[in-house]
Amino acid sequence: MNAAARPAPVPTEATQPFWDATAQGILLVQRCGACRRVQSIPRPFCRHCGAESPQWERSTGLGRIYTFAVNHRAANAHMADKLPYVVAVVELDEGARLMANIVDVAPDCVRIGDRVQVRFLRMGDGLCLPQFAPTGAT
Repeated sequence: MNAAARPAPVPTEATQPFWDATAQGILLVQRCGACRRVQSIPRPFCRHCGAESPQWERSTGLGRIYTFAVNHRAANAHMADKLPYVVAVVELDEGARLMANIVDVAPDCVRIGDRVQVRFLRMGDGLCLPQFAPTGAT
């Protein structure tokens, strides 16, 4: 797979720790020190209670498919030879939800509730993109 041609995320100050960790094969989530809830999109404050400076913590990288779609039209030129492909919202065991591709499984075999685990697609410039594959457990 030619991952270098795939459009890459652009890290921001708020997301840089997340992308630095993925480059090391680690998936992070933010947890609020005040209310202890997790949030999916990195921010300098808790989206639940407004407390400042949520802390990063390592995720197990395990979760379930919350919802998904099978794409039959490519979102970009890189994905054209991957049709059809699955884009899903994965609810991590920690409670955060991430949007990612589901890989290593036929699209017609993907089901809501399937257990998945993170895989990292190495991209150019040291970035790694989290994707998810079935664990074999239901």
